[in-house]
Amino acid sequence: MAVRMKDIAEDLGLSVVTVSKVFNNHLDIGAATRERVLRRMKELNYQPSLHAQGLASGRTMMVGLIVPDLVHAFFSEVAQSISDVLRKKGYGLVIASSDEDPELERSEIEQMIRRRVDVLIIASCQSDPASLKKVVEQKVPLVLIDRSFKGFEANFVGTDDVHVGEMATEHLIGLGRRIIGHIGGQTVSTSNDRLAGYKKALAHHKIALSEKYIVRRTLGDQAADTTGREAMERLLLVSPRPDAGFCYNDPAAIGAMNAILAAGLRIPEDIAIIGAGNIRYAESFRVALSSVDIPRKALGEYAGEIALQMTGKKKPVKTRKILVSPKLVIRESSQVSKVSLTAAPRPKKRPSKAVARPKTEW
Repeated sequence: MAVRMKDIAEDLGLSVVTVSKVFNNHLDIGAATRERVLRRMKELNYQPSLHAQGLASGRTMMVGLIVPDLVHAFFSEVAQSISDVLRKKGYGLVIASSDEDPELERSEIEQMIRRRVDVLIIASCQSDPASLKKVVEQKVPLVLIDRSFKGFEANFVGTDDVHVGEMATEHLIGLGRRIIGHIGGQTVSTSNDRLAGYKKALAHHKIALSEKYIVRRTLGDQAADTTGREAMERLLLVSPRPDAGFCYNDPAAIGAMNAILAAGLRIPEDIAIIGAGNIRYAESFRVALSSVDIPRKALGEYAGEIALQMTGKKKPVKTRKILVSPKLVIRESSQVSKVSLTAAPRPKKRPSKAVARPKTEW
């Protein structure tokens, strides 16, 4: 049976209040009494009840996190970073996945509130902030991560996704590509803003935009590699065929590359591809993937720090908006190299009758 604070108090002939004050480091306890209590706690390997601590402090020492998909390496790395920050201060992290399902997300929000988490961090898949407004109304501190809502005042940690879309599209235009397709999600701010950046870059270079080169999928993160492949298969049927593609995230880009290679086309010679997120191992794919890096570690650290600042605050804390800087990472999928990977070998050209003169190097 677990040792209770009451057991230690009875064993030492002290009140539970005195033992509690020692545990919570109150200054009105004498040195001798403090030493007796601490020694006995150590001898009995006393482990305080988190529930009891929560009742005493008004906190549960738990932070809730809801993300669209834990299989997607982007969000799993963000979760790890948040956990690292919280652990140092004695807080735990309760994680749930919405599977990109708004109804499931609403259910998970209710579960988190019932668990009495001290702070709730959400990368929401909702199309509007109605459910999140209820969180605020119930006075649960809220931090939005990666995805935001216009007109909804809340703490936010993310990046400038319009700039992400611009950076990726500008890079493809710089390669001389002019028929640039886009594969995106549907309702969340990251998808909408990256699409806006894509359109902005095309307009800046006076490149005509045709909606037939834009494919938006319902599942932006969950199963994005599958939906990315389906989207690229659709784009390959458009005439003229795209010579480049900007994908809303890296899993969608992976799916797009699989479709291109399956069609016997070359990356990047026939179609250059770039994603966003720069997930781990992006350089290890069949064709190393170019991407716009969004620092997951920094996102998690900032979100964790804001969460800690909000715990135990009786008065509302002024909301903060933190944007981490994206960075372009160029790899094989958008950089022509001497050797390109193809799904099937191209037919060899017949040797020319003329003998080519050797190149002279100086």
